[in-house]
Amino acid sequence: MGVDSASLQKVPGFLFFDHVAISVKQGDLDKQVVAYKLMGFTEIHREDVHGKDLVREVLLRIGEGPNLIQLLEPLSAESPVTKQIEKNGGRGGFAHIALRVADIHKAFDYLKQNGFHIIDAAPRPGSRGTTVFFVHPKTTEAAALGYLVEVVQEG
Repeated sequence: MGVDSASLQKVPGFLFFDHVAISVKQGDLDKQVVAYKLMGFTEIHREDVHGKDLVREVLLRIGEGPNLIQLLEPLSAESPVTKQIEKNGGRGGFAHIALRVADIHKAFDYLKQNGFHIIDAAPRPGSRGTTVFFVHPKTTEAAALGYLVEVVQEG
């Protein structure tokens, strides 16, 4: 299926990969942070995120680029990350990929209008002052990416 130039003008402004999120079991976060620091990553943010996420997150950057690793440790049994770890046989691992956009509302409206299964009712506050929404792994009626996608606008 080809995309004409007029259609490309409507596509929301995805800029780059913001982060790759990795879930870690409760109690393992600090050990994981040490391992990433030994590989040359720098911790740039740490926050307990409440609301529907219920995680402790640490963001790590390698070099001076914009791409990050996000480690997610569940704060409670109700955390979606707890459920993801349970589905993974009790092990942490890949949680989601986050894509940075210039305009979160334009991206949300575009994806919704084009049949993407969006988990959030609207863009919502994320960590570190960002605005986010999540796209379901069963992405559209025609195609399932098979993994969670977070769309992020910098604060």
